[in-house]
Amino acid sequence: MKHFDIRAWATVSQNYNVREILVEILLCISKDESRESLSGKSEGELGERVHKSLYGRRYLIVLDDIWSVDVWDKVQLFFPDNGQGSRVMITTRLSNIVLQLIGSHGLVMDLLDDDKSWDLLCGNIFGKEEDCPVELEEIGKKIAKNCKGLPLSIVVIGGLLAKSKPTRENWEYISENLNSIVNLEDNERCLKVLLLSYHHLPVHLKPCFLYMGVFPEDSNIRVSGLVKLWVSEGFLKPISGKSLEVVSREYLEDLFDRNLILVHKRRLSGGIKFCKIHDLVRELCLREAEKEKFLYVRRPQDLNIPQGIINTQRRISIHQSTTQKEYLLVAPHALQSVPLARSLFFKFKGVLPLLDHCRLLRVLRTTDTCVTTDTYENSYKENTHCMYTPEDVLEDVFQLVNSRFLAVEDFRDENPCRFPSSVYILWNLQTLIVKNIAGFVVAPTEIWKMTQLRHVHFFGGLEMPDPPLGGQDGEFVLGNLQTLSRIRNFKCGEEVVKRIPNITKESEGYVSSYYCLKNLGRLGKLESLDCSFDSLNKPNRNDMLQNFIIPNSIKKLTLLGTYLKWEDMKTKIGWLPNLEVLKLGQDSFVGGEWETVEGHFCNLRYLRYVFWSGMVDDRQLPLPTP
Repeated sequence: MKHFDIRAWATVSQNYNVREILVEILLCISKDESRESLSGKSEGELGERVHKSLYGRRYLIVLDDIWSVDVWDKVQLFFPDNGQGSRVMITTRLSNIVLQLIGSHGLVMDLLDDDKSWDLLCGNIFGKEEDCPVELEEIGKKIAKNCKGLPLSIVVIGGLLAKSKPTRENWEYISENLNSIVNLEDNERCLKVLLLSYHHLPVHLKPCFLYMGVFPEDSNIRVSGLVKLWVSEGFLKPISGKSLEVVSREYLEDLFDRNLILVHKRRLSGGIKFCKIHDLVRELCLREAEKEKFLYVRRPQDLNIPQGIINTQRRISIHQSTTQKEYLLVAPHALQSVPLARSLFFKFKGVLPLLDHCRLLRVLRTTDTCVTTDTYENSYKENTHCMYTPEDVLEDVFQLVNSRFLAVEDFRDENPCRFPSSVYILWNLQTLIVKNIAGFVVAPTEIWKMTQLRHVHFFGGLEMPDPPLGGQDGEFVLGNLQTLSRIRNFKCGEEVVKRIPNITKESEGYVSSYYCLKNLGRLGKLESLDCSFDSLNKPNRNDMLQNFIIPNSIKKLTLLGTYLKWEDMKTKIGWLPNLEVLKLGQDSFVGGEWETVEGHFCNLRYLRYVFWSGMVDDRQLPLPTP
């Protein structure tokens, strides 16, 4: 910092005032200036004085919290470029601002690690002259860590600790009540700062942001699931030529660029797999959602759920209590009468409250935990007046005719389980996720009448029937279907392929025949394929070479038990132009040595090969040059 002759800092903020920015810079430059002496100057006069003060000097100007490049365009003419090595530093919450500033170099500031958090906390409490007392160091580091790397939170807590008596008892109290203290301290300073980011959001992004409150604290949120929920809730504006899922991911990227949502983990191909939000940002979601009557969240620490309040809510999320017994008592009773509910989020270990009064329900998500029959039986005995029997669950859930998103558990102990034929009355259903714990499910032919279906996933497997014969043109066509996961013995015949023209992701478990795999080549939009053969039905290599045709659109390919030879890699996979991720399970390829060919796998980023059970080779490949 001593390298610069002049150092000045001006806070810009959302509703900026050029005159005020220039005043702040002049007050930093000269101790002789005061707001009174500058009050009579015009904007032009102030700018001229700034320019003269900086001319011929090496200066550092920090413009903090810029929301628009317009302000930079208005003030940059007052900063002389005189070859002295001067610098202007800009901070912003919006990543796209950097792209709009010509000649700038951007630096993304990550959340602080534990050591830097502790250093910042100590600096705010004790300054540079003092060290933290030894007896407070352990609890102090715990406080710093619990701020989860957010400097704003650390500074607020540091200011509070600096003003309080430095005793272990005081610090332990602050450690145990960190979030509530941060939200109350200094007239809710943190939330007020974050609220600016929320108010700056375009109208179409606000519901998407508030929706993040449905997830429990510290959740790692799967992006693919979040996208499906946003689509089902109707938050998205249709854009010609783009699927709603693509639009949804663009919305998500916008929220990432605004630093309101954080990337937790990326996919092997580079896309975002999991995201998360900081506790303070989540608190902002919950407060604004409650204020706007957008969402009601029952938190684990809330002992009671006011029936008069919950009865009027449209979106309800009940988070898991610390004890399962308490949760099983509270959640079902709270949901006995929520006639206006459009969306319900709760966990149930074998317990599903009666929902026959929820005729407006669009979204039902109950699959966060696995269940056992014993757990269900015990809870059913205690709550028989408000529970379904295992046989009735899917049958009754499939009476919710307005449903767009269903994620439920099927805890019947049959294998296979029969799918209720009444499913076809869910003519609005877009996403169907079922955790069938006992075995696979056999779908009725009526599933081909569900033309709004976009995503189907059965954790224990699903047997899809052939579409009904006959019918008029366009009948029994699932034109919106994009994802089919865990499909068993899928007969990928010509008639079937015609009826799923827009499928992008398919997971076939235990293929029993390969005569129709050649029809996969007709799925021109298929990007992800997972194909496994039953170990008891080893495929014939010649038939596989003739019939196993992979479309050029494939980006991710997973194979298991295909028993191809390594030399077949040249003709079957290596030439695929868009392939980015390749996972080769046990016995997918056999033989001696894999000899690669120059020019093949030009876009491959990740390779996994399982030699045999328990031995895996993972390779993260360098990104291809553009």
